[in-house]
Amino acid sequence: MTTPHPTPHPTPEAPQVAVRGEARLDVDPEIAHISVTLSARGTDRAATLADLTRRNTHTLDLIKSYGEAIEKLETGAFSITPEPSKHGRGERVRAYQGHVHLTVELADFTALGELTTRLADLDLTRVDGPWWALRPDSPAYAEARRTAVGEAVQRARAYAEALGTTLVALLELSDTELAPPSPLGGRGMRMAAFAAESADVPPPLDLEPQRQSVTAEVVARFTMAPPQL
Repeated sequence: MTTPHPTPHPTPEAPQVAVRGEARLDVDPEIAHISVTLSARGTDRAATLADLTRRNTHTLDLIKSYGEAIEKLETGAFSITPEPSKHGRGERVRAYQGHVHLTVELADFTALGELTTRLADLDLTRVDGPWWALRPDSPAYAEARRTAVGEAVQRARAYAEALGTTLVALLELSDTELAPPSPLGGRGMRMAAFAAESADVPPPLDLEPQRQSVTAEVVARFTMAPPQL
């Protein structure tokens, strides 16, 4: 935030000190995202679409079975694409390919490992992720701001004490844009299943959440009591 009035010019009677306060916090992630791509392929358009619809319904039911562990489930792009024949003339189609993309957000990381493994075990299913993140209203952002302000005040006091004086008043406090958490899980993992579904449920993946770095930066300007130089 900034003061509504222009910053007064420093004078010998009211010297000023301007400092920067920075903070970097490494915190545990709060949510994780995975991307799921379902595929189907066949020589008949209607049969391919029906197969893709069946896979989509089965996958959605599997994801929703985890109840409150699922914070968000969204369907992205859907496509049915004809594959033209490589030989012959005309507009002959040799096959059709269908895809549905899903995005899943979870906060229960125990369920995440199990669900990810079960999804990757499905026929013609690709899983990407996880990508770790903080919620937009995470307390980590406020904590980073408080830490940055505290550092700015401490730094300004240190300068004032070096001059044998003290701070008098805060003139301005500017908050630069809060940096997003980094990293967000990098490229994550990628798994794909191209064989028939296994009759046995595979053991869940042991996923280690990747800590997030949150940074904040402020610029503060204070007046000081005139030092005796």
